[in-house]
Amino acid sequence: MDMMEFLKTYVVPFGFKLILAIVILIVGFALASGLSKALRKSSALSKADPNAQNLIVNLVKIAIRVVAVFTAVIVLGVPQASVIAVLGSCGLAIGLALQGGLSNIAAGIVIMVCKPFHVGDFIIAGDISGVVQEIGLFYTKVLTADNLLMTVPNATLSGATVTNLSAEEIRRVDFDLNVNYNTDIELARKVLLAVAQSNDLVLKEPEAQVFIHQHGTSALGVKLRIWCKSADYWTVYFDMWEDVKKAFDKFAIQIPYQHINVIVDKNEEE
Repeated sequence: MDMMEFLKTYVVPFGFKLILAIVILIVGFALASGLSKALRKSSALSKADPNAQNLIVNLVKIAIRVVAVFTAVIVLGVPQASVIAVLGSCGLAIGLALQGGLSNIAAGIVIMVCKPFHVGDFIIAGDISGVVQEIGLFYTKVLTADNLLMTVPNATLSGATVTNLSAEEIRRVDFDLNVNYNTDIELARKVLLAVAQSNDLVLKEPEAQVFIHQHGTSALGVKLRIWCKSADYWTVYFDMWEDVKKAFDKFAIQIPYQHINVIVDKNEEE
């Protein structure tokens, strides 16, 4: 076989296939980028959660690129069955190697779809508590009350009981107080209600409540319930403890505390 025949039989056909494969890759990758940009600007997707938008756009982009590469490889003459077998083997190997990562991805999708919390919400999940800063595909970033940034695997949050403290506009604040048994209950009730009414952050509706909830061994348990906006919870919580103490001192309402009596026997010392 001379050189010209070799070129016509093998090189030229393969050259056309190679050029076609390159064109397919260029068009496929360009289509993936263009479609992802169009999706971001679409009105239907703009209403979705930002993290869900990124997830959908990235999945569409990756899917189109995979199809482009798959088509280009087949155009080059590689048997389709072989390509599928290789992809299956690679997928199985990657899946086994990234079991934890895949579970985090699945959990991230569940979080984005079910929306148990959003960016900016204050959540409690087991030992994790703080404001959600970012919901990623693998991890969720939570900023704690003492300004520590926690990177939490999505699978951890998805499998935990999550309390979203920002889901509702208002929250109830409970205070468990102890007073002496000889305390005038009506006076204590009036004082506590007056303290609650004097705080501008405490809501008038629902009304504050004061009631006896426990007969302790050395004290009478009094519970104060008030309502405030969720954003004002901690401000109200700490202010009320201080205001209640001042009011109790003003009206001579005693808060019992534990006493320890030490008796020294002088005869034993001698």
